Amino acid sequence: MKAVIRLFPAVFWMGVIFYLSSKTSNEMGGWLYEIQLLFPFMQSLDWGHFLAYFILSVTFAWSFRGKLTLGRKAIIVILCLVYGVTDEFHQYYVPGRTPDMKDLVNDGIGASLAMLLLSVPFIRARFESLKGAKYY
Repeated sequence: MKAVIRLFPAVFWMGVIFYLSSKTSNEMGGWLYEIQLLFPFMQSLDWGHFLAYFILSVTFAWSFRGKLTLGRKAIIVILCLVYGVTDEFHQYYVPGRTPDMKDLVNDGIGASLAMLLLSVPFIRARFESLKGAKYY
């Protein structure tokens, strides 16, 4: 039962991604454009996909018991990419949206960067202590 409860944040966030993917660009608003204006050197990065999959990978990491090994981090990135493929498939059926390989790349960048950030020793120690893992 605890495993199901630990998965709830990831499942909830996948629902949020699904909901946002069913919206057209006009319905989403322009806040992502404003972020791109703050960081002009990163305008090719789709901040929406990047942030969504950064958060998804952290929620997946939360669901794993114990330490986050390199293998577990790879599994998390793969899970995020698999969900990203389903997200792009879903967008094919949303009017005004199209599947795009660049979005999948941004999904992978977001997920990978989150796992890289969780590899920083003091961040990893804090994260694992918050989720109740034994940290050695």
